[in-house]
Amino acid sequence: MKRLLVLALTFLITTTVFAQSDPQTSTPKARSTGSVSKQLEDMKDAISAQQQQIQQLQQQIAARDQAIQQLQQQIANMPAPQPPAPPAPNCCDAVGALQHDVADLKTVSANTANELQDTQRRVAALESPLAIHYKGITITPGGFLAAETVWRQRAIGADINTPFNSIPFFGASAGRLSEFYGSGRQSRISMLAQGKLDNMTMSGYVEADFLGVGSVSNNNQSDSYVLRQRQVWGQAALNSGWSFTGGQMWSLITETKQGEDNRTEAVPMTIDPQYTVGFSWARQYGFRVVKNWNNKVWAGFSVENSEATVTANGNTAGSYLLGSPGAAGGLYNPAISGCSTSLNSSGAPVTTCTPISTYSFNPSPDFIGKLAFQPGFGHYELFGIGTQFRDRIFPNAGAKTPTADGAFNASTWTGAGGANARWSFFDKHVDFGLHGLGGKGVGRYGTAGLSDITITPNGYVSPIQSYQGLATLEYHSPKWDWYTNGGIEYAGRDAYLNSKGEETIGYGALNLSSYGCGIEALPSTALSAGFDPATPSNCTANTKDIWEGTLGFWYKPYNGPKGRLQFGLQYSYVTKTAWAGVGTKTPFPSAFSTPTAIDNMIFTSFRYYLP
Repeated sequence: MKRLLVLALTFLITTTVFAQSDPQTSTPKARSTGSVSKQLEDMKDAISAQQQQIQQLQQQIAARDQAIQQLQQQIANMPAPQPPAPPAPNCCDAVGALQHDVADLKTVSANTANELQDTQRRVAALESPLAIHYKGITITPGGFLAAETVWRQRAIGADINTPFNSIPFFGASAGRLSEFYGSGRQSRISMLAQGKLDNMTMSGYVEADFLGVGSVSNNNQSDSYVLRQRQVWGQAALNSGWSFTGGQMWSLITETKQGEDNRTEAVPMTIDPQYTVGFSWARQYGFRVVKNWNNKVWAGFSVENSEATVTANGNTAGSYLLGSPGAAGGLYNPAISGCSTSLNSSGAPVTTCTPISTYSFNPSPDFIGKLAFQPGFGHYELFGIGTQFRDRIFPNAGAKTPTADGAFNASTWTGAGGANARWSFFDKHVDFGLHGLGGKGVGRYGTAGLSDITITPNGYVSPIQSYQGLATLEYHSPKWDWYTNGGIEYAGRDAYLNSKGEETIGYGALNLSSYGCGIEALPSTALSAGFDPATPSNCTANTKDIWEGTLGFWYKPYNGPKGRLQFGLQYSYVTKTAWAGVGTKTPFPSAFSTPTAIDNMIFTSFRYYLP
């Protein structure tokens, strides 16, 4: 009788559990028409009911285990009869029945627990998916939403990013005004797609922000800035250690934290999206091939987009050609220009127009090679750059009757080399990094954007000697990140004499004027009255070096499965020094000087990162 009652109870519990957990109790049509929220609530209710049933089953198993132990103890304590008698059949039958019932209950409990785990996994996947699975690939979204501000002691007329070489001298009208801007334009969206095969992993990555500028973008009302391409690339990473990556990405000269892997770039932790002076980088087209040996040594080579930035002084107008403004039909910024009018030495008005963007006619891409080492302590990199510059020279441009007769092309190869090193201390709570790059014709690879080349008196391209250096120190904890950076970028003097024996041609020439850089002039009216700040007269000196020191922190009140919330504050101190110039007037002005511009900047950031 007891056995029948136990079996009936077991059957009743099993039927109830499977009836409540059976997926057939919800028709496909109901599942398809129900919302995700309703599915979550149903799953949570099912989990709660199943947990209660499991607890009941566990209690019943424990009770039967105890009963078995008591019966076994009673059998052990029974005195052996004389003569021996066979064991009581009812006792042994009860033990066997209970053991069988316990085994059944354990099976039911295990099955229910497995179903509970499956349900919990489905609920977790619906509540906070780490990735989206689509047609055999894994898609991982990312990015952050940002509210940021910047205050500068010297106005530049720039958003949250800082064009360091545009910091005005004190004689500029803007240099006597401060500026404040608030911006959400650094908000970022990204997506990583990955598909795995037996012998390789295929990846695609896209990343964008809103720091682009369209022809109608402005700050007056809608702040409707365009989406900007940051990174768009595809990659095939073979199991043998070879990887092939193509698209727009961080240049291979940019330091990485893990080997030479994409998406591990050691970018300074600054709020300023122009990063910090001394940081060498570019985001441009590239095709990269990397070989990895046991995650200890990496060798990479890339072919990357080239470009030439130039500062030329004293050359005959129209005597050389490097490129052009953008062609609208070629999907570059069109040749829309801002113009200003000034008086020349004879008192005649001269109108100068500056294109919004210029594009050099590149003879070849840049070629970059890099070796990376991770021997066990620290990360080390050695890299080199080879680049070619070219222009078309018009030797008769300065003739009494200028012509293009005799024009020809001239090019030159140049290069630079650099090294990066990074160490982690105190269980990876402290990171210290050093970076250096030196050579000719690589000014554009620095954050400050100094020029690559200048032009000699006969029209040839002359690469400018450049140095870039950066030291970083960072502290990391679950709630805080502190950072400080110190960097410098330098452009060497590359000057030549004109036909009068005056050093007015090239970069940093001595006879360029610098003594007027601290004397304020009236605003111009060439563009729009009230919105065309003046630049000082007799201030044509070229930048010698730019220094920046930064100190900042990020505080993360929440960092978990629901995303990350963080607040940042940064202070930056920048100095820009120009090559001294005395001008061409004799006797030379007494105010022979080396002009210096100083700017103090404060940034704030409030961000929510997607999980």
